[in-house]
Amino acid sequence: MGVSRRTSFTNPLHNQISPIPSPVAAADQRHCNHNELKIKTLLHKMIWGFGLACLLPSVKDEREREKNPNNLEHNKAWLLAESGGCGADLASGDPQSVHSSFRFSLCSQVELDSMNVANNSSSATVLMVNLDNGFTDSWSRELKWRRIESLERSISPVAHALIRFSYGEILSATRSFSQGRVLGRGALSCVFRGRVGFLRTSVAIKKLDKEDKECSKAFCRELMIASSLHNPNIVPLMGFCIDPDEGLFLVYKYVSGGSLERYLHEKKRGVKGGPSLPCSVRYKVAVGIAEAIGYLHNGTEKCVVHRDIKPSNILLSSKKTPKLCDFGLATWTAAPSVPFLCKTVKGTFGYLAPEYFQHGKVSDKTDVYAFGVVLLELISGRKPIEARGAGEENLVVWAKPLLEQEAIERLVDPQLTLTSKNSNQISRMVQAAAACINSEESRRPNIDEIIAIIRGEESDCPKRKKSSTNGCIVDCYPQLQQSRSEMTNHLALAMLGVSELEDDDHLNCR
Repeated sequence: MGVSRRTSFTNPLHNQISPIPSPVAAADQRHCNHNELKIKTLLHKMIWGFGLACLLPSVKDEREREKNPNNLEHNKAWLLAESGGCGADLASGDPQSVHSSFRFSLCSQVELDSMNVANNSSSATVLMVNLDNGFTDSWSRELKWRRIESLERSISPVAHALIRFSYGEILSATRSFSQGRVLGRGALSCVFRGRVGFLRTSVAIKKLDKEDKECSKAFCRELMIASSLHNPNIVPLMGFCIDPDEGLFLVYKYVSGGSLERYLHEKKRGVKGGPSLPCSVRYKVAVGIAEAIGYLHNGTEKCVVHRDIKPSNILLSSKKTPKLCDFGLATWTAAPSVPFLCKTVKGTFGYLAPEYFQHGKVSDKTDVYAFGVVLLELISGRKPIEARGAGEENLVVWAKPLLEQEAIERLVDPQLTLTSKNSNQISRMVQAAAACINSEESRRPNIDEIIAIIRGEESDCPKRKKSSTNGCIVDCYPQLQQSRSEMTNHLALAMLGVSELEDDDHLNCR
């Protein structure tokens, strides 16, 4: 069953005894008897060392047996001790060179039957003790509590600054996790709306998948990062809940306005909603999220890379103030523009920077690229990946030729009404988007440069030429030469099943 201990004892075989005892043979016989006594003593200590709990089942176990008598044999755990000549036949070979060994292992009844130890001539069963479920259950509980204790130690530096909720409070706040309270679902989590405390404060409760092996690490990382962030354009973390049996929960402040995804793309899902976002709000969102990313990269003690910037992770308040949320994939880096390699690429298709999805290279420029895609969505109203005509499935691939041709009017959402004021704002957003989606990471600007472009605080962008149309600056960096096969493969992977999943919020590759 995965727990195995090997203990070997060396003793000459004493099944072949000389007819005439000699002093040497007598000494060997006494040595053999001494080893046999040591083996018996060791086995006795091992069995007794498991404790009475292993041999005496609890009252709960007895009740379970009464309810499920047919499963009794399959629920047994056995301590199996086998002896053998390390794969050799004991009857053959030199008696003075063959050594006996004992192998102790825990196994289930099914595994024991499959071994067919009784018919195995090369090994002999020395001991077989029924340990029942008491040992395995108690060991499982012990491991669970050790993980919880380790998790508590990890979050102890910041836990005092947060509210610790009980599972009962979480259950009451979400009305036993009612489906009507679901705000959104991720690959390994689900977010519920709820109310907590005497004042019935509205919160968003993130429930992590307790079946995920990396759940504890993800919880610890997100809590440590989110608790250190204090910015008006970032959703604050209020508290958490740790329950050994029910799982891990993060409690964020509730933002009532909904996600940017809903405002930009709900019309494509056939959902009746409010009017399209006006240019002024789109520009406000662009500035607010750019400043939030700038805070993550340069305003904290360690540089934080979000790794999942997209409209569904951007919430709008009742006053349409944008707030960045969901730090489930966020990670620390040594410093801005200092990349590192990750083994597993996580994020959402359409927002992944080329160096990230091809080579697993992560830096602050990863967020800059994703923000460029969000800017294109704000400008055009299109999704990053969707079923359209040939050449229009990928938003970035479709937009780049238009930027090179300075056909800005073809980029803008047809629902927007451009005026002299908002035309200038849209032009700056287009200029920033063109710089962000540069395929070559080393030539992609940092977020501070992007903020300056959006705000119009930078009259000239170095190493870029200024277009005479609408004052828009179009990226003219030499692009990283990517083979057609790489782009085709990535697009095919991103478009896999997109027609069937058109009603979903996004396509994840977590």
